[in-house]
Amino acid sequence: MERQLTLRMPANLATKLDRAARDTRRKRSEVVRLALEQFLGEVDTKAERRPIDLVRDLLGSVESGVPDLGQRHRDYLLRRLRRAH
Repeated sequence: MERQLTLRMPANLATKLDRAARDTRRKRSEVVRLALEQFLGEVDTKAERRPIDLVRDLLGSVESGVPDLGQRHRDYLLRRLRRAH
């Protein structure tokens, strides 16, 4: 390893780290490295995400009960907006 890091953590976090290391049969330092790599990788990819990427898994997940909503969504939206005023 090129660099060393010393850190203080709450006892409950140290307990979780010890448990994860034991359960995965890895050293605590390896568990910390893996967690940092995953966290920092997610931070990098979140910076590059478009708004649509944040809700992509939600698209099509709700049943509206309106059979032609995909084709006539604009009509339904305008009708709803007119009723609101």
